[in-house]
Amino acid sequence: MMKKEEDLKYKKAAALKYKREKDQAPVIVAKGRGIVAQRIVEIAKECHIPIYEDHDLTEALSLLDINKEIPEELYQVVAEVLVFVYSLNQKWKKGIYVK
Repeated sequence: MMKKEEDLKYKKAAALKYKREKDQAPVIVAKGRGIVAQRIVEIAKECHIPIYEDHDLTEALSLLDINKEIPEELYQVVAEVLVFVYSLNQKWKKGIYVK
């Protein structure tokens, strides 16, 4: 197995959505590892969705069911991610584009 394939095999990704006016908590909408994880990241990039890397959070999210709200134990760490995304959105609106 080539090194790149080996790295890809263990890579995991998860995607959350949260609409403050609709959802009581963020909902996991996608998760996967390997090629599926890579595709989740590619789609996020194509759609200009911010990517936040946190191995421990990804591990925790990978244990959850899709279309379910995150458990209360993850509220604090996911809130930090949402603050990160909010700050990126504010920079985007001000014309400060971040890759």
